[in-house]
Order: sequence, then structure tokens, then C-alpha cells
Amino acid sequence: MPTTDQKTPGSELTPMKFSRLTRRGVLLGLSVAQLITLGIGGLALLAAFYGGAGMLLVYTAPVWLLAVVLTWVPIAGRPMVEWLPVALWWLWRSTGGQLLYRRRIVKPRPAGSLALPGDMARLREHLDPETGACMIHDPRQATLTVVTEVTHPAFILLDPGEQERRVTSWGRVLATVCRSGRIATLQVLERTLPDSGSGLAEWWAEHGTDDGSWAATTYRELIERAGPAGERHATTVSLSLDMKVASRQIRTAGGGIRGAAAVLRQEMATLVAALRSADLTPSGWLGPGQVAVILRSAYDPAVAATLERHGRLGQELAAAGPVAVTETWGNLRTDSAWHTVLWVSEWPRSLVYPGFLAPVLLSTGIQRAVSLIYTPMRSDQAARDIRKKKVEHISDAAQRARIGQIEDAAQTAEYQDVLQQEADLTAGHGILRVSGLISVSAPSVDELEAAVAAIEQASIQASCETRRLVGQQAVAFTAAALPLCRTV
Repeated sequence: MPTTDQKTPGSELTPMKFSRLTRRGVLLGLSVAQLITLGIGGLALLAAFYGGAGMLLVYTAPVWLLAVVLTWVPIAGRPMVEWLPVALWWLWRSTGGQLLYRRRIVKPRPAGSLALPGDMARLREHLDPETGACMIHDPRQATLTVVTEVTHPAFILLDPGEQERRVTSWGRVLATVCRSGRIATLQVLERTLPDSGSGLAEWWAEHGTDDGSWAATTYRELIERAGPAGERHATTVSLSLDMKVASRQIRTAGGGIRGAAAVLRQEMATLVAALRSADLTPSGWLGPGQVAVILRSAYDPAVAATLERHGRLGQELAAAGPVAVTETWGNLRTDSAWHTVLWVSEWPRSLVYPGFLAPVLLSTGIQRAVSLIYTPMRSDQAARDIRKKKVEHISDAAQRARIGQIEDAAQTAEYQDVLQQEADLTAGHGILRVSGLISVSAPSVDELEAAVAAIEQASIQASCETRRLVGQQAVAFTAAALPLCRTV
């Protein structure tokens, strides 16, 4: 959770800093998995000693040596033992043929379902008769999600006073989500799309004079060529209702999906009012056709401009999914592109100003989607979590002092973050868990690697640390590139 500091002289903007990613273990900096492997190795070593040592130490050496390696040898900044669940789950999926998806052309999906791969095949569509919004129902997670597109002026071009006011207003939007208690997830998705050239074409049709002259013909051809070569930005906000938490209100509203839709409409009205108060302009809740275009464009970027130029083309939700998906360890291949998802593993540790993500969001020539996933925590749940963290920090500090271990500055900073969160919660503020994902797309693997390198460099300029999510690219892509409030 970000915290604010005093205003710097000569500036109207307030710098902020983010809480550190917790790297503290259960005991002496060791995680549960590390303690298990270390315990197994220690038991094998003790058994060899009490059994007579000598050759027993040699016989048991593979066990305790492997335990030591798994516990302390790092790979990409993480101990080897923490990679075991990812590797085992990857092997299980690869042996079960779950890394490949091919749509059955001759067997279309039933009406009301989404033709999406993996666990998203269970998603169902519900068309709200009152608002015309397409609500996506997840029966397993018991959520109901709705999407709206938001337009806004360029934040970086505003003066500092206006930027400060808009940041404060956005904080009120997030506070509204926290106070609801029925919201499972709020997702903000910012995408770059190839410009179809429709804006230039509309301007020429309204203001141009197509009289057949050489100048008019040349200008018209230039618009047709230059339009699709550009790119534009689109921002959506997705709201997900937790049907388990809101079960009482759903029963009061009539029960079932219709009752859940009635409860979600209340949250939609509240969110729209909050967005407008923050000078953000929601363009209405997206219907099935608009959601279908977003899904199709994510899996098949080559047809994004074509779908925008042609009115009703590709607006069938049952056919919006990919034709083929192939997942590898670090990439994802879909219809017309390769994709890689990066996780923002560390937000800025030092004070930064609100526009710190500009190097990532304004990178040109790269097709990418930046997704911020906000998960609100109930006040009682947040209080229990903070108390648990405080007890763990204090007990770890006492244990380190007992064995003579020096206190680490990073551990002290994490403890100060916990105290700050407790103070904010006591003052009446909400607690949000924020996850940042960046999906990068390109037509080929070489272009993809170059784009990923550029995004990683832009993230460094934004004072953020990113990591490639390996072994789970398919799930991460649905969370990063689709406005469905999915999580990794």
C-alpha cells in the first residue's frame, strides 16, 4: 500500500512510496518449504550419526546434500525448493496435454458460453436487460464481472496541481471499492492497439473535399496507408462481484444470476459516480459484442484494426476465443502473435511522483497491455493479517538476537511498512493488495524478445523490478491481457 510524504518545496505534487515485497520467512528468513527440506536433511544426518556414522554418512549423503542444495542454492533469486511446485505442475500439465488448445471448428460452443482455453471455458455470459451490459459469470470462483471503457486526458500533460487533484480523486475511487465489502477484484487494463485509421478517415469524410483531383487522391491514399501504421491507447475498468460475500443481498434481490446482477448494478452505479467525480469518463458498460472484440484482439492482434473498421464483424462472444494456443515455459503462442507476461515484483522503494509509470505506459512501437489488479481486504481480515505480521516480525527479531544475528535494514523497513499499514487502517483507510502484470506481444519470437527487453528497460526507468512468469504463461496472459478480473 503506498504511503505519502511531505510535499517538497516548490512543487505541488506529493511524492509517494510503496510497501516492500515481503521476503521474510517463517523462521530466521526461511520459508515453510525451506524448513521442510532442511528438516528432512537434518533428520537424515542425525540418523546417520546415531546409527554409527562412517559409511552411513556416505549412504545418506545424497539425501542431506540434496536438502542443502534445495534449501540454499538460488535460481533467479529464489531457492530451488520454491521452484519445485512450479516445475511439477508444469510437468503434470505437459503430460496431460494441457499446454495445447485447438478449437473444435465443427463443434461450436453452446450459446451463452465463452470459447476460451483452460479453466476459462467454464465462464458464462449474462446479458443484463436493464443496462445492456455483458456480465461474465464464473461458477467456480462465484464471481460476476462487468467491464467499462474509460476515457481521460493525458495525465503527464497536466499541470502539477491538476495531477495532484486527480491522484487524490482516484484514491477516493479505490476507497469506495474498499468500503463496499462485496467487491472481489477491481482491474484497470491499459492496452496499446494498432490504429485502424478510422479517426483520420472520419475527419477526411467530414472536412475533406474528394473531388477526384490529384491532391485529393494522394491525400486519401496517404490516410489509408498511415492510419493502420499508428497506435492508440484504450483503458478499461473491470468490476467483479463476490457472490459468496454478497449472498444475503443476492437472495433478497431474488437469488440466482438475476439477483447477483441486481446487486452488481448497485456497485456499478457507485463506481460510475466515483469515476466521474475523479474526472474520468466511462463510456458505458460494454455489451457482448464489445467484450468479444477485446478478447479476439488480445489473442489475434493482427485483426484488431480490421475488427474496428468493420461494424459488426467479430462481435460474437461464442467465437471470440483463439483458434489455437501453444504454451511454452516462458512464452505463449496464439493465433497471430507470441506473448510474454512480466510480473511487477517490486514497486518503487524510494519516493516517486504519480507519473512514475510513464516510461512503460508511453513506450511506442511495442504492443503491450498493463494490468493493475486491486484486491480489497475486509477490515477484520486486514487487521488479523497485520497482527500476524507484527507477531512474526517481533518473534523473528527475538530469535535473531538470541543467536547473535545482526538485524537487517530490509527487515526493519518491512516492519515499518506493517506499522504504517496498521496506522492507516486505524485511521479508517482501506487496505488493497495491488498486483501489476505486463503482457508483451509481437509477431515473432525475435521481435518479442526485443520488445520484452525494451519493456524491462522502461520498468527500470520507472524504478520498478519485473520478472518473467515462467511455467504459467497461459494463466498469466488471461490475467494481464483480458479484462475479466482474473488472478494468477
